[in-house]
Amino acid sequence: MTDLSTVEEKVRAEVGARLFTVLAWVPERRTMRRVYTSHPEQYPVGGEKSVEITGGWLERCIVRQEPFFGPDLASVREVFADHELIDSLGCGAVINVPVVDGGETLGALAILDAEGAYDEASVEAAVKLAPLAVPALRELR
Repeated sequence: MTDLSTVEEKVRAEVGARLFTVLAWVPERRTMRRVYTSHPEQYPVGGEKSVEITGGWLERCIVRQEPFFGPDLASVREVFADHELIDSLGCGAVINVPVVDGGETLGALAILDAEGAYDEASVEAAVKLAPLAVPALRELR
């Protein structure tokens, strides 16, 4: 089984990240629960965030199982309530990639870096790495 720290190492090497978290989808509560983080002080494991009102993020990432790409701080502000904390960590771009197994969304990778750090090739690389998180997220169910 690939542990989530190995997923983080591969993401850092192939995509780049200042902030990396793995979120498990909790469908009965319609929340995302943080199960791994590169920044435990700011984003502790076990923290949950509701994704009810996020401008289509839930529909896109969890339901349609498509990545979300926010290339700049304006797009981060539009989607994330904690955008001030994200900005304070030097992050202004985000890639969220659903982790899917057998058609079921298990969670998502949250990959953040400086504004302008990512492009479509970065998103494609992140999508290819997302399956590495399947075993860990399955185990947490």
